[in-house]
Amino acid sequence: MAEYDAIAEEYRDSKQIRFRGVIERFTLFQILGDINGSRVLDLACGDGFYTRLLKRAGAAAVTGIDISAEMIRLAKQAEAEHPLGCTYLQRDVATFEASATVDVVVAVYLLNYAKTAEQLLRFCQVCHDSLRPGGRLVGFNDNIQNPPKGTVSWKEYGLAKACRPDPVEGDVIRYSITNSDGRRFELDNFYLSPKTYRSAFRDAGFREFRWHDVSVHPAERSNPHWDRFVADPPVLPFSAIR
Repeated sequence: MAEYDAIAEEYRDSKQIRFRGVIERFTLFQILGDINGSRVLDLACGDGFYTRLLKRAGAAAVTGIDISAEMIRLAKQAEAEHPLGCTYLQRDVATFEASATVDVVVAVYLLNYAKTAEQLLRFCQVCHDSLRPGGRLVGFNDNIQNPPKGTVSWKEYGLAKACRPDPVEGDVIRYSITNSDGRRFELDNFYLSPKTYRSAFRDAGFREFRWHDVSVHPAERSNPHWDRFVADPPVLPFSAIR
């Protein structure tokens, strides 16, 4: 929590890095499809960037949950300045219990904060238990299927990652992010194997879990700038069905 309180504004502004819209946002909403009238829970919502987009996309009700007090403060400030009807709660996702089930859970960069298989299972259980039967979980995650072998730069996209050449369960994956204005900050994710992820989703009770490819917004598909990101994505989307 203290880490994100300290970098809250930088993290908020990182949503303006170009890949966020051209690839991350576009891919997420392609997988989500029509959410008009849906009840949505946005776990690890940060400053509420996606919470607001989900409401604007037609969700009937959206609640954002984040452990960082400063992130929630920024989210509530944005809601006060431009009211959409979003609700924000400062909670630890690991101990969160939804008061009512929802149709969709969104988890953008939540699961990669699990340091152990037990913590990952707990995150998955919270997502599962927050959903109605048949409800969907959609999110983005560190690309644990292809971890960097040492330090790897995606400088052209404002990213670099560093970890041990052959990471084992719980190893730190350090992200260095450079915003459009040149400000740079770091944050830590944790490596858990693809097998651990599959087991966590299965044991949490999900009947389907899959990784997806990233997609490029149609307006940018002829731009070779995005070729490396698509061929070697630092992050990957996923979905699951309760």
